[in-house]
Amino acid sequence: MPTTALGQPNAVSILFFFLFIALTLGITYWAAKRTKTTEHFYAAGRSITGFQNGLALAGDYMSAASFLGIAGLVALSGFDGLLYSIGFLVGWPVVMFLIAEPLRNLGKYTFADVVAYRLRQVPVRSAAAISTLTVVALYLIAQMVGAGNLIKLLFGIPYEAAVVLVGVVMILYVLFGGMVATTWVQIVKAVLLLGGAFLLALLVLARFGLNPIALFHEAALKYGNQVLAPGQLVANPIDTVSLGLALMLGTAGLPHILMRFYTVPDAKAARTSVTWATLFIGFFYLLTFVIGFGAMVLVGPDPIKAIDKGGNMAGPLLAEVLGGTPFLGFIAAVAFATILAVVAGLTLSGAAALSHDLWVNVIRGGHAPEAEQFRVARIATLLLGALAILLGIAFKGQNVAFTVGLAFAIAASGNLPAIVYSVFWRGFTTAGAVAAILVGTLSAAVLIYLSPTVQVDILKNAAPIFPLKNPGIVSIPLGFLAGWLVSLVTQEKEAEEKYLEVERRLHLGGED
Repeated sequence: MPTTALGQPNAVSILFFFLFIALTLGITYWAAKRTKTTEHFYAAGRSITGFQNGLALAGDYMSAASFLGIAGLVALSGFDGLLYSIGFLVGWPVVMFLIAEPLRNLGKYTFADVVAYRLRQVPVRSAAAISTLTVVALYLIAQMVGAGNLIKLLFGIPYEAAVVLVGVVMILYVLFGGMVATTWVQIVKAVLLLGGAFLLALLVLARFGLNPIALFHEAALKYGNQVLAPGQLVANPIDTVSLGLALMLGTAGLPHILMRFYTVPDAKAARTSVTWATLFIGFFYLLTFVIGFGAMVLVGPDPIKAIDKGGNMAGPLLAEVLGGTPFLGFIAAVAFATILAVVAGLTLSGAAALSHDLWVNVIRGGHAPEAEQFRVARIATLLLGALAILLGIAFKGQNVAFTVGLAFAIAASGNLPAIVYSVFWRGFTTAGAVAAILVGTLSAAVLIYLSPTVQVDILKNAAPIFPLKNPGIVSIPLGFLAGWLVSLVTQEKEAEEKYLEVERRLHLGGED
């Protein structure tokens, strides 16, 4: 196995790390002076442009699962890693054509604003908060595990200390800077990540005459033609379809992504931001495929697994082979920035569910003074920051892309049916919304627990109770079916009458 600087303190990565921390804390200080109201805390005063929000959306979406996890999956499994790359990308047209404009026109801070617009507030917001916090918790596990592994390897400090470090810095961003700071941290991170990934892919292709075909040919020569064919990672066709459905539809139900549409001034800017985000994200996922195969050929699966069995260090190891310790330091610092920005966005969306949905609209009946809302939002941020640290320490060793796949399945099964029905179906009722959210969320969670991943890989049982690793093909239809059936048997006249207002506001927009 080639020697690597991973695991020892790396002066370059530590320098980049502190530069990034200094820059982002400077942004937070600047943002804190502008964050005086809940609208600034949750929605950056609705002052972000379409292009800026497109970059921030890309920054929020291109997570540790994307940069570390997918490159690792491709490096270890070949072609099948592309399932995650393409799956993460193709959800964006769904967001653009179905979700972005209605969300901006109907909502205020969370997706529950849209679902509860013409329904009874308490049951809908309570159910939405459960699904939001479940998705946020699963996503946080992925990010914090990635962060812990990365910083442990870079600075030579214990995993637990690394997780605490990430948690504390992220809490500072959100607590003091709110959405303004989070947005600009995501923009800085997106530029760094796109630049770093492009440079890494370019250096890989330079070894093969700038010809990706030569790279794939070399991979096939070294490890057999099977690395260019499906079946290494997901052999079951039904499982493959199930994974694709969850990744494609889950994007349109992710709370921290949906929340970004409230930061722009109008629906046109929301659509523009999705267009830019799709371009940035599509470009990035093409790069991850080159990076993954580059790591397979130039580093090798065995050295990658020796450092991290999930394959999450494939990208940094490839950077070291191509550019030595300085380039490893830069790429590792970019990966750290990636995690920090996504964790900040996740924490903010979880805090919005706790404070805006549960505290303000459920406990206080929609009548909480501005100062109280702001205070509760910050307390919720502290609670979620502590939860992120605890989850990061409790979970080790899962490939981060897989863990995020679970969050996508729950978002697609619980949140998406409620959003689609509330916007496009006059007959949707409060009971139908609660049923769609809870049945979708719980069925996805239960099927994940019964799947081979938990039953065989974690609990070491001989056989799983549910045969598929990915529950989306069952849980997504269940969420839609529950919302439809329950709405049919619990007609709600007031909700139907208010649908005219929804339609008007959907097309014309309205006051925030």
